[in-house]
Amino acid sequence: MNILITGGAGYIGSHTVVELLENGHSVVVYDNYSNSSNESIKRVEKIVNTSILLEEGDIRNRDRLREVFTAHKIEAVIHFAGLKAVGESVEQPLRYYDNNVGGSVALLEVMEEFGCKKFVFSSSATVYGDPHTVPITEDFPLSATNPYGQSKLFVEEILRDLSTSDDAWQIILLRYFNPVGAHKSGTIGEDPNGIPNNLMPFISQTAVGKREYLSVFGDDYDTKDGSGVRDYIHVVDLANAHFKAIEKINSVEKVATINLGTGNGYSVIEMVKAFEEASGKKVPYKTAPRRAGDIAECYADPKYAKEFLGWEATRGIKEMCEDAWRWQSQNPQGY
Repeated sequence: MNILITGGAGYIGSHTVVELLENGHSVVVYDNYSNSSNESIKRVEKIVNTSILLEEGDIRNRDRLREVFTAHKIEAVIHFAGLKAVGESVEQPLRYYDNNVGGSVALLEVMEEFGCKKFVFSSSATVYGDPHTVPITEDFPLSATNPYGQSKLFVEEILRDLSTSDDAWQIILLRYFNPVGAHKSGTIGEDPNGIPNNLMPFISQTAVGKREYLSVFGDDYDTKDGSGVRDYIHVVDLANAHFKAIEKINSVEKVATINLGTGNGYSVIEMVKAFEEASGKKVPYKTAPRRAGDIAECYADPKYAKEFLGWEATRGIKEMCEDAWRWQSQNPQGY
């Protein structure tokens, strides 16, 4: 299948490009490099030993999207492109809604024009808001505690409405928990702009000496050690789930919604200790106030992913930390 991957130069997108190409699919990467680098695609080309079709553009630019759909026979779209920092979304909600929601609408309109109606959406566990219990199943009530989460939730609602209006659409919503790690080669990995918003790059940048210490946001949550608990999933497992979703999309009626996680929750402090063990480096940390929009505990019930996609996470916390450290130590300044 020929697949357009929006945001394909980003962290999860680049790893997914590897999985799809290694499993016989063709891809066209579409990215504006606002929080990524085309160096990642050059690195992917080395991993898979083939050149990759790369189109630069913004998902809000309908004319540019039309050019891409005209030039390439796109059969399906995996939509990663979006702004993704929770804290920044609280400060800049209009920017997040314009890019994440407006951009998705523009993309879907162009897909409709070209009769391309297979769509895999990069959603997030943030759509569950502050869950009353864990583990989280796909039928939990939906809400969001920040504009980033709201933007994912709004796009999900748009996709459900779209499938109701036209049952030719085949849509898979993948709700990620917390992606970490890197490709086993250390060639590609997570390279956030500026100060990291996610835990693992903050830990690894501290371990490599790029940052003085890690800030642990909140030590008074109702959890095992007071720090927030999340379901960390290896990015290669996550990428593989997108390959499985593309393999399954022809059998989807309307919309399928799937959690992607391991089903295990680890606290921030547990992740720090696991990383220290994997890297042999000390990770100094200081506690800081809770961040707006953060919750105490969040981990998946991954049963449905196994049942529907035939997929489950296979890489544990040790491998996540080892691979993240390999990437960071080989690329101390990122790309």
